[in-house]
Amino acid sequence: MKVAVVGAGAIGAYVGAALDRAGADVHLIARGPHLAAMRRHGVRVLSPRGDFTARVHATDRPADVGPVDHVFLGLKANSYAACGPLIEPLLQDGTTIVAAQNGIPWWYFHRHGGPYDGRRVESVDPGGAVSAVLAPERAVGCVVYAATELAGPGVVRHLEGTRFSIGEPDRSVSARCLGFSEAMREGGLKCPVEPELRHDIWIKLLGNISFNPISALTRATMREMCHHRTTREVIGLMMTETLEVAAALGCRPEISVERRLAGAERVGDHRTSTLQDLEKGKPLELDVLLAAVVELAGITGVPVPTLRTVAAISDLLATRSAA
Repeated sequence: MKVAVVGAGAIGAYVGAALDRAGADVHLIARGPHLAAMRRHGVRVLSPRGDFTARVHATDRPADVGPVDHVFLGLKANSYAACGPLIEPLLQDGTTIVAAQNGIPWWYFHRHGGPYDGRRVESVDPGGAVSAVLAPERAVGCVVYAATELAGPGVVRHLEGTRFSIGEPDRSVSARCLGFSEAMREGGLKCPVEPELRHDIWIKLLGNISFNPISALTRATMREMCHHRTTREVIGLMMTETLEVAAALGCRPEISVERRLAGAERVGDHRTSTLQDLEKGKPLELDVLLAAVVELAGITGVPVPTLRTVAAISDLLATRSAA
């Protein structure tokens, strides 16, 4: 199995290192000091499950890699429309794109069935710009439950979790999913094939849609947001409205708002990825987390006043931070 990891940051390099341990032919696409370090020393993984080093081919030239069986996409979703030059040299008939994306994916309604089948979500695929680069028929969804960070160039610190749930848009248990899942498991990761992956998408989105924008607006950690009574109430309302949108689309995740809040509280003084991006001057990945759900609420006729208010304020923050 030949795999290219496009966007081999903390999650991508961790997955690449695991697949290398499974015997896959792995190629990491990266840039800058991180790429230079991986070329010299491989990927060093620091983990409570045991440290190891994977000597994986790393490059900034996808053309040197050529066609692969699977592309593991570790880029932020707001980079997808512009990633064509990275992706095109890697594609052949049957190449799968496993997109490790938070929020609503560009393929959400591809082979969804029902009245919205094939509909485009403009917030995440404006004018079809993402679908033109990442054909929905190549897509396999991936919901990441692992937490990693770059401890330094070429060094990934694995904090917790090893689950990468994957699934087909049409809910089938396909050979391409089973093959990728097996390689991930052989590399020491959990990779269940979930026919109803959209349920996983909404469960993870409950936290991302609320804590991420609120943390960027307030500069607060997970613990601080959960312990501030009125902020906790606002987050609870955002989660409730999100579940109502999911239900209108036929998804009813088996999780309560209080359970989701309690889980977030246990994380402690963690700064969300959106807050970290804001502090580093990076673009904020809010369209797929928040704007997309507000768009879906409009499509389904679900009132989401709290989400709309936070989305409006967050959009101003994103616009100012990008200026």
